[in-house]
Amino acid sequence: MADRNYLAFDLGAESGRAVLGKLSGPNLTLEEKHRFPNPNGRINGHLHWNLLGQWEELKTGLRKTVESGAGELHGLGVDTWGVDFGLIAPDGTVLGNPIHYRDRRTDGTLERTFARLSKQEIFEATGVQFMELNTLYQLVAMREAKSPLLEAAKTLLFMPDLFHYLFTGVAKAEFSIASTSQLYDPRKKTWAVEMLKTLEIPARILPEIVPSGTILGPLRQDVAEECGAGKIPVITPASHDTASAVAAVPAEAPDGWCYISSGTWSLMGVELAEPLVNAKALQYNYTNEGGVGGTIRFLKNIAGLWPVQECRRFWIKEGHDHTYTELTHMAARAKPLASVLNLEHKPFMLPGDMPLKIEQFCKESRQPIPNSRGEYVRACLDSLALTYRRTLEGLEDVLGRKINTIHIVGGGSQNELLNQMTADACKRTVIAGPIEATAIGNILVQAMATGDVKSLADARSIVRGSFSVKRYEPTEARKWDEAYGRFQKLGR
Repeated sequence: MADRNYLAFDLGAESGRAVLGKLSGPNLTLEEKHRFPNPNGRINGHLHWNLLGQWEELKTGLRKTVESGAGELHGLGVDTWGVDFGLIAPDGTVLGNPIHYRDRRTDGTLERTFARLSKQEIFEATGVQFMELNTLYQLVAMREAKSPLLEAAKTLLFMPDLFHYLFTGVAKAEFSIASTSQLYDPRKKTWAVEMLKTLEIPARILPEIVPSGTILGPLRQDVAEECGAGKIPVITPASHDTASAVAAVPAEAPDGWCYISSGTWSLMGVELAEPLVNAKALQYNYTNEGGVGGTIRFLKNIAGLWPVQECRRFWIKEGHDHTYTELTHMAARAKPLASVLNLEHKPFMLPGDMPLKIEQFCKESRQPIPNSRGEYVRACLDSLALTYRRTLEGLEDVLGRKINTIHIVGGGSQNELLNQMTADACKRTVIAGPIEATAIGNILVQAMATGDVKSLADARSIVRGSFSVKRYEPTEARKWDEAYGRFQKLGR
């Protein structure tokens, strides 16, 4: 078979890129064609994504790919983070810049929503983890503010769906991204219309849901002409970035393993055939989100490397521009497990002076205050590994079985210090890689849509044959057991 070329647009909270995947029989190679910071900013006191800036970067990525002589493109698709959305007017106009999930407009919406509909009823209808940033609470905030955009909108499109719409003019919601919203019922496989009616959220704006790997249609002619491209098929990958990353987990056995998609967020969970909506899942605040082939990603959203990223942003403003590699080396030299943090503490989830927030938390919990940049980063990484252990124990309790292997994929899998910490804290084998799991999964799901890859199992076989991984075994346990005891006392 001749080489087949697919273009993946992968947008994370910090940056985005265009990655060309070349499929040559059972081998996949990647080439980054364009990388850019993910633009956002404040307007009238609210934090927005810069949609026009993002769209121009995507077109630049397509243009660069075409101009590089990559050959015929057999598909392109976009994956992004979850929950955020844009609104489309009846005439096709995009109504404003999408608001960033870390904006404060949703403050207090959980409690006010529970006054109208109980936590148990919402979980029964959606099976999704409760986070104030979920699409549900963003819409509650808009309703409470009497936003005219809700009345003006014909269609709500989640971020990757919005970009697919700009590429094609087709307005559909892909399964995996729709499932992150807390608007979707994974058991009925449709929007949770009765819940939305009770909360006075207009279900009429929610689009048709299509599976991962749906060919939406060719590029709009004006976009194709502007980018010097032909009638490239636009294909929904698993449009939620974690769903694409999970598709690229190089596991062979059907179970006995869990994954961590590691980046700004860490998403830790297992792949199931059916949703798991019960009292224990609610107790642990786990979520049922969509995956490739109609699978369910039963997982927990964890703060991930966000606290380290926020520390770095603060130190850059102070004139200390360290790379993440340098910060990790500093952390490796710092005293381990001196202070541990509850990463679910709400101030840690918000932008701002992260070192000060860590200092305040340590004071309140009567722990040593870090006194170097390495110690701050060490506290974040130690606490993340301990959070993984707690999440693993919860998964095993809910599932009623042991998990033997942890697959870490995504950009965070490059952090060898954190990988070893995870093996030690969890007392499990860790397999790290591939680093580019999200782009790989995006590309392979596109290839599944065209028939170039026959199944998810075949896709994972291609990953195992094309990309290297690194194995970590637990080496020490006692100090982690002692720290875990302290960590558990911090609460959630």
